[in-house]
Amino acid sequence: MRLDDDDFWDSLRGGRGEPYDPRPALTALEDGDAEDAWDELWDNLQHQGDIGLASYAAVPEIVRLIASAPSADGRAYGLLAVIEEGHLRGWPSSPAMPEWLKDDYQAAWRAVLGPALRDLATATSDDDVRTILAVLAFSKGQPRLGLIAMKSECEWREMLDGPR
Repeated sequence: MRLDDDDFWDSLRGGRGEPYDPRPALTALEDGDAEDAWDELWDNLQHQGDIGLASYAAVPEIVRLIASAPSADGRAYGLLAVIEEGHLRGWPSSPAMPEWLKDDYQAAWRAVLGPALRDLATATSDDDVRTILAVLAFSKGQPRLGLIAMKSECEWREMLDGPR
């Protein structure tokens, strides 16, 4: 990808269908300003299940940040999982994966396996465990298992116990 190509990044759209360049928020994460940066990324890269080309393009960068950290923020795994869910489900306004991004996107999903296993060992919250498990399943080519892992405990109960 062309990280230094402003025209390239300015042409991408986020989950709301509006132009969005995630690089400033990703740089803020590297600089330690995580709270606002994660809020911005979550607000712009996905919207009610919809994603955009900026969402796909951000995945390799998010994985790079995860891999370079001693441990990753659970929101990173959650955002990766939501982006992949949108990709897999092909929500009405989510674009198809462009050819120019496929290799980088797939390489990122392979690269996240090690860091996700590392962070699963110390994850304690339900959300963190579920999203890391989803990311692990997606990285191993198990999309249905990944989608199941993203379900909440209430959804699991309903799925396993059936309607009451």
